[in-house]
Amino acid sequence: MAEPAHRAGHPAGPDPVGILRTLFAEVLGGGEVDADHSFTGLGGDSIQAIQVVSRARAAGLVLTTRDVLRAESVSALAATARAHGRVRADAGPAVPPRRLGPLAPTPIMGWLAELGGPVDTYNQSLVLRTPPGFGAAEAERTVQALLDTHEMLRLRLPDGIGTSGAEPVVPPAGSVTAADLLEHVDARGAGEEELPSLTRERMRAARRLLSPRDGRMLRAVLLDRGAGHQGRLALVVHHLVVDGVSWRILQDDLRTCWAALAEGREPALEPAHTPFAHWADLLRAEATSGRRAAEADRWAAALREAPQALAGVRAPGGLDPESPERTLTLTLGPEVTGPLLTTAPGLVNGTVNDVLLTALALAVLGRRSADGEGAGDEEGGDEEGAVLVDVEGHGREDVADGTDLSRTVGWFTTVFPVRLALGRPDLDEARAGGPAIGAALRRVKEELRAVPDKGIGFGLLRHLNSRTGTDLAARGIPQIGFNYLGRFPMGGDAPWDAAPGHAFALDDADEGLPMAHAVEVNAAAHEGPDGLTLSATWTWAGNALPGPWVHDLAQEWFTMLRAVVAHAARPDAGGLTPSDVSLTQVSQADLDTFESQLGALL
Repeated sequence: MAEPAHRAGHPAGPDPVGILRTLFAEVLGGGEVDADHSFTGLGGDSIQAIQVVSRARAAGLVLTTRDVLRAESVSALAATARAHGRVRADAGPAVPPRRLGPLAPTPIMGWLAELGGPVDTYNQSLVLRTPPGFGAAEAERTVQALLDTHEMLRLRLPDGIGTSGAEPVVPPAGSVTAADLLEHVDARGAGEEELPSLTRERMRAARRLLSPRDGRMLRAVLLDRGAGHQGRLALVVHHLVVDGVSWRILQDDLRTCWAALAEGREPALEPAHTPFAHWADLLRAEATSGRRAAEADRWAAALREAPQALAGVRAPGGLDPESPERTLTLTLGPEVTGPLLTTAPGLVNGTVNDVLLTALALAVLGRRSADGEGAGDEEGGDEEGAVLVDVEGHGREDVADGTDLSRTVGWFTTVFPVRLALGRPDLDEARAGGPAIGAALRRVKEELRAVPDKGIGFGLLRHLNSRTGTDLAARGIPQIGFNYLGRFPMGGDAPWDAAPGHAFALDDADEGLPMAHAVEVNAAAHEGPDGLTLSATWTWAGNALPGPWVHDLAQEWFTMLRAVVAHAARPDAGGLTPSDVSLTQVSQADLDTFESQLGALL
């Protein structure tokens, strides 16, 4: 079995343009990609850009996520790429990055510890199709390759999570044995319709066996249906060592392992260029740097009290834990999701998060209006229509020279507050897809683009800097938490595709773990045979918000998302924002006037 070009690990051929066109098509799940197409123009986001970087390295090309996101075309990106292994003549000997030993706690680890509840089995999971003939021996060798390559899968917390005792420790390869973590289930008599329930049953049992104190951060379940049928491999991994980007890395690695096994070779995976332990050391140093300290006032200002709270009042004793009874999942169909994630961001040279958060802010204002509240009339100015949101990011930001996190498995997530001030938008006009949508989109884009390094500094100052952490902690957190996990292929029937009935699992929290926000929105796009769909799961604390209010907010958000798509079809949609031009002291009003005058001349 020949390995695909992007996983062969050989030096790049003579056609980097051809390699990148193939990678774009694979990652984006689309058709033919032309040399003049740009990644963002095709609907690519920053998480998918990390996938391109990882696969390009395996094909012999070295890129950064910034290269992928900023290149105006495939051809321009190919000109940026460097040959794998090329080293500057004056670079001097490289210092090997630290992979093992004590792990400096990261901001997201501090965030989890502060929730103050049980987290021993807090996990994410993924279920994949396995090729016919992938049995216990193959599964053991594959899982062992993952454990030996990705150090964080071997993490051990001797004194548990959130204690003041020993630091987490990364032990050497071979210290954790796949055979001890893998359950082999004889499923030869199980039909396709029985597999989902059988898999879920075994995953529930596997979850209970996670133990950070003992270094059991991963459990695997193989449902083996014999040589003639596809089986299932379920991976249940503690959230401390995995995130949405990590799952994409692991899924690619599973394909690489199987290709080697099918050819009679032992699986060998490329180690991460920047190990997680080294990254954690960099974060600890960065937290006390001058450039981060300079951000403290900005974050304090973002967390000042919002003009209006959401409906309900947070209980002084803390928020309720998550509960299935306080969860709502809604889905947008392909006719809306497709243009929403591809055409709409391009209107203002923005991102998918710009679009989703614009609609969310408008939806909150809509619910406030329905509740009889104004859009922020007691303070005026920039406080009008202000909505405060805690935004999650993937966290793999380019903040240190020489780092490459495209193959690093771990929990990198950043959480940072964003204050979205929309003024007094005409909400009826917005729901109809009118100019109010475009104006709001431009304001939100500018606010998000002004966030330094996509928010990584907030967690550093909040959790790793003793001088700034106390003040930021005293200011509390926004009532809304928002996370867009990116796009996930679903519905494929090839080996190592996500299995039907088992979409990528969101955080599976321990019973009794308090919620971090009064209401949380976790959204993900799924690429299926019928096109893109957007799934959003809303979870709320019962002692903070009434369920009907959250249901209405969720419906209002989808109303505003549909309005964004309707607006995108207008001939006057889109336009530049101040951050798109290099001129200083140019306002949005100046740009709008200029574009209007230019349109009249044309």
